[in-house]
Amino acid sequence: GPNMYSGAALANWLASWVPTSPQHRRQMIAAGAAAGLAAGFNTPIAGVLFVVEEVMRDISGLTLETAILASFIGAVVSRQLSSGQDSINTDIQLLDQLVPSNFLATEIPFYIVLGIVAGILGAIFNRGILFSLSTYRHLNLAMPWRTGLAGMVSGLVIAQLDPSFYNHTAFREFLMTSEGHIDTISLAFVVYFFLTIISAGSGAPGGLFAPALILGGSLGDIVGTLLSGAGSEYGYTLVGMGAFFTAVVRVPVTAIVIIFEMTADFNLVLPLMIGCAVSYLVAELVFPSSLYEHLLKANKIEIKEGGYNAQDLLANMTAVDVMQSQVESINSNVTLDRVMQFMSLSSHRGFPVVEEGKLVGIITQTDLAKLTNRSGNTPVREIMTPQPITVNPTASLSDVLFLLNRYQLSRLPVTDNNKLIGIITRSDIIRAEVNQLSCSLDSKTQSSYLVYQTRSSPTGKGRILLTISNPNTAPALFKIAMAIAKEYNYEIECLQIIKVPPHDFPPHNINSSLAIRKLMLRLERTARHQQIPIHTQIVFSTDRSRAILDTIKTRQIDLLLMGWKGTTT
Repeated sequence: GPNMYSGAALANWLASWVPTSPQHRRQMIAAGAAAGLAAGFNTPIAGVLFVVEEVMRDISGLTLETAILASFIGAVVSRQLSSGQDSINTDIQLLDQLVPSNFLATEIPFYIVLGIVAGILGAIFNRGILFSLSTYRHLNLAMPWRTGLAGMVSGLVIAQLDPSFYNHTAFREFLMTSEGHIDTISLAFVVYFFLTIISAGSGAPGGLFAPALILGGSLGDIVGTLLSGAGSEYGYTLVGMGAFFTAVVRVPVTAIVIIFEMTADFNLVLPLMIGCAVSYLVAELVFPSSLYEHLLKANKIEIKEGGYNAQDLLANMTAVDVMQSQVESINSNVTLDRVMQFMSLSSHRGFPVVEEGKLVGIITQTDLAKLTNRSGNTPVREIMTPQPITVNPTASLSDVLFLLNRYQLSRLPVTDNNKLIGIITRSDIIRAEVNQLSCSLDSKTQSSYLVYQTRSSPTGKGRILLTISNPNTAPALFKIAMAIAKEYNYEIECLQIIKVPPHDFPPHNINSSLAIRKLMLRLERTARHQQIPIHTQIVFSTDRSRAILDTIKTRQIDLLLMGWKGTTT
């Protein structure tokens, strides 16, 4: 819930201060989530297990070490700062006063029944939340209205109930002490079941851990009272918490440990193992996969375990796979005048400086812009940036991308024992990734036909490619591009692609581009008024992907902004 989100966000912020690899940053974010869970429930071991079992699904040394340390510190600090009724944690003094449960072999069938019921209702609960999400989307209400509607319904219902219903943690303790009558507990289960579905479906920021524990505790108390007549004992309540939590999140080990840590009652471990295992099996039969996985799919985010993903691509490809081996370089003896002339004729903004085939520095347009009162005969070795950051040919693409982002670079020389053998730009990485995702692109076949083009002075530090799909949304997208261009001193490259069938290529009728030309002229005037360099082009193409990739390659694009086809403004 919110505790985990806050912990992960804080870890992400802190990780940005320290140069590290993308994989280590993921580990830090996961450790922050573990600390948040540990702080919220006083359960440091469960925090670690949840990261291993659900978030990372990895048990490497780095994952365990960072998660254990973060979880321990989070739980200790939370326990020191929280006390009494103001705490969101379960009251430790209350737990100390509870009589330890007794586990009898004759109760095993009752715990199996509890696991079956929790599994079925947990699966229905997950389906209900997904149905609620779909319903809110069909209502097409803005977030404040959805949140307000859920809050109004919840407030009106809870206001009619006993004050003990007002606080999640207080009600959880109320269940653990088994003080309520079965009618009150049954009402609590029904009310929290439907109100949680209504609230979670609205998209309001909140969590499912505490509601799942309350629902499970109510269910355990009901089943225990009906089947064994032991409603006065809190064992069934706590096993119900773990079983229902397992059915919702599908993390049986975490559920067992989180209840054990909250109560410190070892007698609960065996019944928890029975209830959680049965609940997990039944829930998987009724509605496979955890609620979090379904929420990701509902937001069109799919994570394939063991399959292809972008991170695998970056890790499996190396610098030599994507670098340009034909490098435009400058000798260290070349004069400043020659360098200025060379740059004016090239589309690149930076060049490696070599001496007898070995890299000794790099010269960019930024270096030239800083020069004052320098003679035109000054050799480039005196104005270049010496000892530039480089990569070796076997470096993974993820490491290359990390260096580009960490040091805000647009290119990285590839060297082997200081010998320059290639260069990598952001465009090369984009092209390599898209080529891997779309193997159908044939580089030998011409698929684009240029019908309109304008060029401005190349004075920016980088270039944004703005692809226009819908003329109605283009002005709004162009405002975004101008804001970025102003902030980073970038140029804007506007690209409009008109799709044509292969049998009509080259196109016979190019008059269909007249309306687009008028739009381009308006964008040009707006950009010039803001003193932003802008380049435009209109192309007919049989393959939009190829047209975009060709533009990225030929125009040295640093940032890509995609247009959208929808009707929203």
